Amino acid sequence: MISTILIIGGGQAGAQAIDTLRREGFGGRIVLIGDEPELPYQRPPLSKKYLSGEMAADRLLFRHRSFYDEHRIELKLGQRAVRLDAQARQVALADGETLSYDRLLLCLGAASRRLTCPGADLAGVHYLRGIADVGAIQAGLKPLARVVIIGGGYIGLETAATGIKMGCEVTVLEMADRIMNRVVAPSVSTYFSDEHASHGVRIHCDTRVVGLEGAGRVERVVCADGKSHAADLIVVGVGAVAATDIASAAGLACDNGIVVDEHCRTSDAAIFAAGDCTNHPSPHYGRRMRLESVDNAFEQAKTAALNMLDRPTVHDRVPWFWSDQFDNKLLIVGLSQDHDRQIVRGDPASRSFSVCYLKGRELLAVEAINHSKDYMAARKLIAERTLLNPEKIADGNCALKEAV
Repeated sequence: MISTILIIGGGQAGAQAIDTLRREGFGGRIVLIGDEPELPYQRPPLSKKYLSGEMAADRLLFRHRSFYDEHRIELKLGQRAVRLDAQARQVALADGETLSYDRLLLCLGAASRRLTCPGADLAGVHYLRGIADVGAIQAGLKPLARVVIIGGGYIGLETAATGIKMGCEVTVLEMADRIMNRVVAPSVSTYFSDEHASHGVRIHCDTRVVGLEGAGRVERVVCADGKSHAADLIVVGVGAVAATDIASAAGLACDNGIVVDEHCRTSDAAIFAAGDCTNHPSPHYGRRMRLESVDNAFEQAKTAALNMLDRPTVHDRVPWFWSDQFDNKLLIVGLSQDHDRQIVRGDPASRSFSVCYLKGRELLAVEAINHSKDYMAARKLIAERTLLNPEKIADGNCALKEAV
């Protein structure tokens, strides 16, 4: 009999697992352990509306405290799980308390990848991962402040757009040959580079940071090409690393994340994992992957909750992602790896277009820029493995859903 379920991690996955467990009728003890003192909250607005001050902190919360009280959820917030004993089925907290479980769900998320160059520990160098990081960054986003963003991915570019909106002088330094190099097509990178430039963001690609300098506080960024960039504030967004320490120390299989099967079960039958910390199989794409995605955390947590209740359910969702930069919405559905054809629908100059990735005639992924219709159509077409006509796809006057 399952009487106690522990959940470690108070992000999207942890919050969704609680909701699913109670909705599915689990009446036993649920304990949520989170190393942040806040109730579970959404993270995407941290680099956008919350950072700019447009969104209040209480609007970040998935649920208010009354929900947890009404559903009898024991909250251990501001508490860090320091040790997992899988054999004894116990979790030890930093304050010395030990909790036993029948089922355990690890929603550990990921941690910001840190700079290792000289000067990386200077004051004024920030990472944007949690709500606690925002205050210090906000304090430095003053009109005419020289803000340097290291990394041209989602976090870096969203923060750059927010900084410009707040009157800062913003420079983005990207090591690759184009921004968002790993996640979008060259035409999409070009479009967003032009958008940022039109708002005053200075973007430097093929630029490797080798050091940060300053007298106690960062004053400049030094690059491999010998150039330096003055900085009053630095925000680093160079990727994230799956949080696996407590899992690997307990002997669970880990490889670029906690290894789980299609039921979100780890190498220990009583322990499950969901969200950014997992390396999971995708039946749809036929390979393993680790995704940093709100949607994946949401869906995987639902699947994990059902399987913890011994209701066999396979996690097989087509992933999707989004990014808001200035007045542009980038929507991505699917994964483009292994494609053999790339088709641009529409004209980027119109500020509304899509990039379709195909393998043969099967649609693998779509990047839609201010084009929600293509995005919505792609979700269904990709999930159902619909075979499409490339000529119809290339015809911007033909609706994507009709390109069969």
